[in-house]
Order: sequence, then C-alpha cells, then structure tokens
Amino acid sequence: MDKKKVRELKVSAIENGTVIDHIPSGAVFQVIRILKLEAFDNMVLFATNLESKKYGTKGIIKVSNKFFAAEDLNKIALVAPHASIIEIRDYQVQSKKIVETPDSIRGIVKCFNPNCVTNHEQVYAVFTVVDKEDTRLKCHYCEKITTRETMEFR
Repeated sequence: MDKKKVRELKVSAIENGTVIDHIPSGAVFQVIRILKLEAFDNMVLFATNLESKKYGTKGIIKVSNKFFAAEDLNKIALVAPHASIIEIRDYQVQSKKIVETPDSIRGIVKCFNPNCVTNHEQVYAVFTVVDKEDTRLKCHYCEKITTRETMEFR
C-alpha cells in the first residue's frame, strides 16, 4: 500500500472566461496589476508558487467572464513570455495558446529614460523588441534599452 499523501489544490471551474497559466511565480501580481484585475467586478482567482514540472514553480490566474484583447496579451507576454492563455466557454476549453512577444511595442510601455521625448510630449513610446526571452526593448526615439525590471506600463 502506498502511504504517500496526494495533495491537490481544487479550484472551481469557470463557466466563461480566461485562465492565464504558466506565469512565473514572481510575476503573478504584476500581471494582475497590468491587466487592472484588482478593479474587475467578476471573480478573479490566482495562485502563486504552484509546483511545475517544466518551470519549478508557476502562477495561475482565472478570470470569470473576461476575454483579453491582443494589447493585453502583449502586456502578458512582456512579463510572462511562456504564459498560456486558455479561453473557456460553457465550462469547455475553446482555445489554448502560448503568448507571443511581438517584434515591436507601441503605446503600452513607457520609456524608462526620463529625458526621452515620449515622457515630455504627447508621443507614444515605440519600441523594437531586441530580446524576447529576457524582455529587452529598444526605444525608437532615444535608443535606450528598457528591461523587464525597469518596465512601466501605461
């Protein structure tokens, strides 16, 4: 007889909405913040430091009655480049995809350089993604590199 205890985390299924899985544990609260989920009126469930065979630990967010636009998926990709997006309709998985970091970013991240024109004029910051794995963005205007650690979302 196997005496190992099996422990499971049971979270209720959502009828309609989105599950964001495989978020780095340290980025779960950042994803909540950039998607403004703290102000969302429907159910939002999250967990951090869950066991992951592939990544060691991971986080997950379940958002009831919410489907994310492409701009939101780009934000997720910048802080959680291996996250998967699972759309649920009538308790069934309708689609599952891994976020993809785009080649360029416009208007969703601020340039970290305080002297950049985008921080003084009515100009959206435009970046070229120079490293998708470590999230390094080169500003089109001042050519400074913004990293995941210095990134600030609009």
